Amino acid sequence: MTHFVQTVLLAVGALLPIVDPLGGAPIYQRLTAGVDPAARAPLARLVALDSFVLLLASSLFGAYVLDFFALSIPAVQLAGGIVVCAIAWPLLTGPDTPEAVSRSKAAEATAAEWRPRAFYPLTLPLTVGPGSISVALALGANQTTSVRSLLITALAHALGILIVAASVYVCYRYADVILRKLGATGTAVLMRLSAFILLCIGVQIAWNGIHALLSATFHLPPLGT
Repeated sequence: MTHFVQTVLLAVGALLPIVDPLGGAPIYQRLTAGVDPAARAPLARLVALDSFVLLLASSLFGAYVLDFFALSIPAVQLAGGIVVCAIAWPLLTGPDTPEAVSRSKAAEATAAEWRPRAFYPLTLPLTVGPGSISVALALGANQTTSVRSLLITALAHALGILIVAASVYVCYRYADVILRKLGATGTAVLMRLSAFILLCIGVQIAWNGIHALLSATFHLPPLGT
């Protein structure tokens, strides 16, 4: 039981700061400006569910998938960092308020129409990005050969990831309430700050991938030395 609880706390502590659903709420609110308010709860539920499935699959099977396609984690980091930067830049440089056209379509945009976008870009890479996937892959890297230990660890990881996904649902579901409390100025500041942090995260993830690839080729020293 102690090992189970420790593993759950480890999964939550490792993933929650990187997923950062509270910091992602302003960006989520901005990207879903054209959604009918009545459809926000189902959409937030879809994003939370997709996040849970993606993180759990990365933890359980991610390493095997990368091995099957002969992909390395640095390559995933580089590609994912580029995608994150591509999403963050328009949010950082765009207008403070959504386009008028988006507002006019708000009543027509249902959760079903947004279902394809619930996975990309709302889940991947906005919520679960390359950093989160890398952590999930690390959590799933277990060398034990005991079937019982593997099962307990997998269940603990699933519970920890479920807690993270639940926090995503709460923050995204009530993103409008959170931002309304901040007011127009506070929302604009938080939006720009979140977009800038997201851009920095994308650059850092891409650089980590580049450095790892260069290190494997030219035997460079580790980052920070």
